[in-house]
Amino acid sequence: MLVLGFLGSPRLTGICSKLLQKTLDGARSRGAEIKRYDLINCNIKFCRGCCTCFVNDPELPIGKCPLNDDMQTILEEYTRADGYVFASPVYDMFVSALMKRFLERKIMLTYRPKEDYGRIPGPRTPGHFTKKASLIVTGNASDEYETAMGEPCFDAWQAHLPIEQVDTVDQLYVGGVETISSEALSQKLTRAFHNGVHLVEEITKGYKADGPGEQQQMQVL
Repeated sequence: MLVLGFLGSPRLTGICSKLLQKTLDGARSRGAEIKRYDLINCNIKFCRGCCTCFVNDPELPIGKCPLNDDMQTILEEYTRADGYVFASPVYDMFVSALMKRFLERKIMLTYRPKEDYGRIPGPRTPGHFTKKASLIVTGNASDEYETAMGEPCFDAWQAHLPIEQVDTVDQLYVGGVETISSEALSQKLTRAFHNGVHLVEEITKGYKADGPGEQQQMQVL
């Protein structure tokens, strides 16, 4: 089983990064192979809106993008993964530009015939919701503002994942990060670890529910 983490914060030692790693550690504690992508260190160019990737070559699992960067390689691993952890700070009431740029380029995983102009693309490789995701958002505003600060960020991911047929199992908002106490942070990190455990449990249940054929596709370490 492979679980990938994606960090949308440029601060590699910040709280958002620590929460992401703790979630991945929880997944690893249940036998998953883990890998994280710090998006600040990835060469991901801005989408130009040419639509080339999602209106051509329906037989391909990943659409061809004319931009030459890391995205093709990242998505090749993305399509092999069983679970995902997405983490971003709130920047101006939304996910960071790093995360938004990555989400925009994931359109390569979808396909829409040219004659179906105006319709939402579908997944190139249907996931049947056996793959799972866990979401993390950090913000300066305290936890009581989760609806105002966290929900727009969660919605950014939820606009993509159902199209890919990926099911979200947990959402974690951690507020007041500039003044959070050591005790409160420890509690949040513990919850993040448990979310990683839960992610693996839900992935396992999803594959079992889909039948033995799907279960054999997992590589549980």
